[in-house]
Amino acid sequence: MNEMHRIVIVGGGAGGLELATKLGDRYRSSNKGAKKVSVILVDKNRTHIWKPKLHEVAAGNLDLADQELDYIAQAHWHHFSFRLGELMNIEREKQEITIAPFLDDAGEIVTPERTIPYDTLVIAIGSLTNDFGTPGVEQYAQRLESLADAKRFHMRMLNACLRAQTQVSPLAPHQLHVAIIGAGATGVELAAELHRTTREMIAFGMDRVDPDKDLKVIVIEAAPRILPALPPRISGAAEKLLADLGVEVLVNSKVEKVSADKVYLAGGVEIPAELIVWAAGVKAPNFLKEISGLESNHANQLVVLPTLQTTRDPHIFAMGDCAACPWPEANGGKGGIVPPRAQAAHQQASHLYNQINQILKGKPLEEYRYRDFGSLVSLGEYSTVGSMMGGLIGGSLMVQGIFAKLMYLSLYKLHQLALHGWIKVILDTISRAIHRRTDSVVKLH
Repeated sequence: MNEMHRIVIVGGGAGGLELATKLGDRYRSSNKGAKKVSVILVDKNRTHIWKPKLHEVAAGNLDLADQELDYIAQAHWHHFSFRLGELMNIEREKQEITIAPFLDDAGEIVTPERTIPYDTLVIAIGSLTNDFGTPGVEQYAQRLESLADAKRFHMRMLNACLRAQTQVSPLAPHQLHVAIIGAGATGVELAAELHRTTREMIAFGMDRVDPDKDLKVIVIEAAPRILPALPPRISGAAEKLLADLGVEVLVNSKVEKVSADKVYLAGGVEIPAELIVWAAGVKAPNFLKEISGLESNHANQLVVLPTLQTTRDPHIFAMGDCAACPWPEANGGKGGIVPPRAQAAHQQASHLYNQINQILKGKPLEEYRYRDFGSLVSLGEYSTVGSMMGGLIGGSLMVQGIFAKLMYLSLYKLHQLALHGWIKVILDTISRAIHRRTDSVVKLH
């Protein structure tokens, strides 16, 4: 009756951290239950940030001190354990995982290679950008996959402005030009944020740089329109807003290769750029490809049943961007997989919380059904566009402006509520509103 059930969650993104927090609060050590439960969260990073916020970090419009969440502190506050390290392997017969040693900047071992036993394993390690084997992307293009990537891009952008301010010679054709490859939500949102924050940087005494003549942001998309996964009317509204900001949009433009200061398009067109961002397509990490014999698809996602269990092991679940979860209602009833969105990770975290409770009670598992509440794309302070759909209104409705902006902010607040509760979220929101009135609107270091 007192046997310990070991739950291990690999990946501290939106879904994984929400699940660990809810399970830790539910099965804290002080609870007197028939079966005791331990909850362990594993991640290769020390801190968590909501991934849809990375473009704001890259543009310099986010105070990390307010947004980063320390895993160790969250584990302490919410009664679960945290282990620092990257997943190396899964031993399904032994029901244990191996995590790699964690090294510091000097290459010294902080935590050694370890094995962690489990009874229920949840894989929630998210996704990476997919370069489709395009030459030069690995060497020369920036990605926005992690907090470190976003910080690196911001510093390079700031340095580019400082370099242009102090150099004696005229600007080279590629200087202060940013090429963003991929016009999905990340690419479009980054383009809009950069338009504002680069001008804020220049306003702080960089009088030798003309923001209207010298600064240029180009968005490149292979599809016939930007935001190809969203309805055409939303794409059209977003493209018009970008055009009004002076952002150049190139559609039907396939990238053939990338160099240190140019993007080469099919047909011989060359786009000079000092900073090149690759934001086209996503896939799960390569090491998930049939890891431990688990079924995966062409994008390295683990194939799961409607219960979110992997197809070849009922003790292993997958959720979020790294899971290929069936969505029977997609494509007009033809079927598909759940899209890699924050709302899906949030829903699946709540569903898996209930599933694990069912497991502990010895009851049958229930199937997950994705509820599409629409999509929203933030264009910084200028506007937000998107659609409401599904159960909210029984159809699809385009939304824009203040109402859409409030909806977009509410998605992040839902994530914060799942991690902290109402009181802390309200107090933090008030504190940040006051802080932003007394600080620079753009990060300058």
